[in-house]
Amino acid sequence: MEPRFSCTACGACCHGWLPLTLADAVAHAGRFPLAMVWTPVRPNARSYDLATRLGATLRLPNRKTVAVLIVPTAYLPPSHPCPELRDDGRCAIHGTKPSRCRTMPFYPYREERDQADLLIPRKGWACDVSAAAPAVYRNHTILDRTDFDRERAELLDQAPVIRRYADYMVKYMPWILGELAKLPPGPAGGSLVTSLSSFLTATRRPDAAQIAAAQAPLFQAMAGRTRDDPALRDYHRNYAGWAREMEALARRASAQPTPPPAQDAT
Repeated sequence: MEPRFSCTACGACCHGWLPLTLADAVAHAGRFPLAMVWTPVRPNARSYDLATRLGATLRLPNRKTVAVLIVPTAYLPPSHPCPELRDDGRCAIHGTKPSRCRTMPFYPYREERDQADLLIPRKGWACDVSAAAPAVYRNHTILDRTDFDRERAELLDQAPVIRRYADYMVKYMPWILGELAKLPPGPAGGSLVTSLSSFLTATRRPDAAQIAAAQAPLFQAMAGRTRDDPALRDYHRNYAGWAREMEALARRASAQPTPPPAQDAT
């Protein structure tokens, strides 16, 4: 039987972490508190070859080589809804929502042939998978692939920047390799979270000051919302620390002189 799927706008999937492309992360920097999420993919994983193309390949202290997906992510606790999720379950920014939201339930960090289980709604989700819903997947092929192909293309285009960031982190923060090695193997092995400020510093984006200025108040607000919840202690610590980092980065980046425009040769 062909898998069928239709979104019912229940809003259940609009909670917690949201992986983003770099372009979407920048476009929504004033909307989502952002982090960089590192997820190692072992060589025996089905998605390993794809992960080497989308992410970085690193050698860990235990001499094992892994591919690492490094993903800009809307960093929200699982219990927290997307800030643009309305009370009626609709998206307040539907016309400009991120690629990840458009491609759901398909996932371009996986090979196309390995998508079938993503069409099974998670507990509490009200996705329509009945015979009344449209067929979306046939013979390991996505039928309407426009959004999937667009997001995959964005991920491939940004891969060189992601690798430069990985090289920077390994050079200046080599402890990250040890932390990645501690993560258990397997599909649910876990991830490592680093600050967006480290990415902005590593890549020397010309708009770093603007992004940092947009992020700082979001982190401050989330630090306040998570302060009194012991279950969200790690989130609170990160939000509070990253707010200070973003404030400092915004000041430092904005204080740097703008280079003069290049003169035309005469």
